[in-house]
Amino acid sequence: MSVPYLTLEDITEHETEIKRSRFLCTLAPVSSEEEARAFVAECKVLYADASHNCSAYVIGGDRRVQRADDDGEPGGTAGTPMLETLLRRGLGDVVAVVTRYFGGVKLGAGGLVRAYGSSVGKALDLAPLVEMVPAKVMTVIVDHIRAGRLENDLHASRYEVREVVYGAEVGFRVAVRESDLAAFPGWIATLTSGHAVIEPGRTLYLRGA
Repeated sequence: MSVPYLTLEDITEHETEIKRSRFLCTLAPVSSEEEARAFVAECKVLYADASHNCSAYVIGGDRRVQRADDDGEPGGTAGTPMLETLLRRGLGDVVAVVTRYFGGVKLGAGGLVRAYGSSVGKALDLAPLVEMVPAKVMTVIVDHIRAGRLENDLHASRYEVREVVYGAEVGFRVAVRESDLAAFPGWIATLTSGHAVIEPGRTLYLRGA
């Protein structure tokens, strides 16, 4: 079953200092693994003088893609706690890069885990977040006579029209939040006097109402 998740409104940065090492966390919203990798690559260019640019990202509301990279830190001490923080906070479609400028004092494995995890956590505390909720694309098929009024009513409603396809009949592809799925057929039936066919389609995510 699909569940809601949180994602970012915009890029967020936060810097902290731990035993003279600087930890700069940069968070960004992404919609694909390619976008996440590109963002990590950009940070590595931007902060090429840093000791490490460790990263983690989660793609998809179902968290289907999860990656972590220690970028030269001891295995499991950087990317993994960063990823665990993102997952524990319920984030999806997000990438985190923590840039470390080594200050000369070694933190030890436990210290690194805490430093990288808390760096992401503190940045998330400041980040503007939005809830994404599961929805389904519903195709509503009506005749041309009823299509004009239905289109106006759909645009004025809480439902999101994604596409209108004209042919012998008119098909409206409408994104409907799961919380509204039970009421949607009755609403359509009232508007069209029962002269509409509704076909369920793929699942996607929309901003929470």
